[in-house]
Amino acid sequence: MRTLQDFPILSKWPARHPDRLQLYSLPTPNGVKVSIMLEETGLPYEAHRVSFDTQDQLSPEFLSLNPNNKIPAILDPHGPGGQPLALFESGAILVYLADKTGQLMPQDPARRYETLQWLMFQMGGVGPMFGQLGFFHKFAGKAYEDKRPLGRYVAESERLLGVLNGHLKGKRWVMGDDYSIADIAIFPWVRNLIGFYEARDLVHYDQFTEVDRVLQAFVARPAVQRGLEIPRAA
Repeated sequence: MRTLQDFPILSKWPARHPDRLQLYSLPTPNGVKVSIMLEETGLPYEAHRVSFDTQDQLSPEFLSLNPNNKIPAILDPHGPGGQPLALFESGAILVYLADKTGQLMPQDPARRYETLQWLMFQMGGVGPMFGQLGFFHKFAGKAYEDKRPLGRYVAESERLLGVLNGHLKGKRWVMGDDYSIADIAIFPWVRNLIGFYEARDLVHYDQFTEVDRVLQAFVARPAVQRGLEIPRAA
C-alpha cells in the first residue's frame, strides 16, 4: 500500500498538513478551476505555488506527479480505497472532486452527461481557442506579420461565445438552476479573455449579454473570489 512518503513531490513541497489534499497550482484559468472547486466544496486542502519563473513545472519532483509539466495537479492522501491518488488535468480533477464530495455534479445520469459535455466544451474549445487568442493578441501579435492566426482564433472565440450565449438564455447557470463544475470550468476562461488577455473589444464581447450576466454572478460568489487568488504569491 502506497503512502505519501512514496511521492517525490513532497521533497520539494513538504506537506504541512499531510492529512489534507495537496494542490500544486497557479492562479491561471486552468489552475483556479481546482482552487474554486475546493473552496466551493469545503474540502480541506493545502495549496503549493508552482512558479513558472523558476521553472518549477520542469523539476523532477513536479514531473513525478505530472509528466505533462502543466498545472494544476493534486495529491489526495485519501483517494479511492483509502490510498493516495495523484491526478493531473483540471477537467479530470473537477470530476474527481465532484464524485468525492457528492457536490456540483448532478446525480441523475442524463444530467451528469450533459454537465460533462459542457466541461468538454471548455476543455476542447474555450480553453485552447481563448488561450491561443491571448498568445497572439497580447504576447506575440506584433512579432508576426501574418495576422491570419490571430484572425482565426478571434473568429472561433466569438463563435464559442455565441454558442454559450445562446445556451444561457433563460438559464441561471450552464445547467439551468444548478451551479456545477461546468460553470467552474468555463467562466475563469471568459474572465481571463476580457481581463488579462484584454480582448473584450476584439471579440465584441458586449454583444454576449447572457454570458456576461452569468460571469458577473460567478465572480460574485465568495468561494470564487477566494479561489481566484490561490495559491497566493509568497
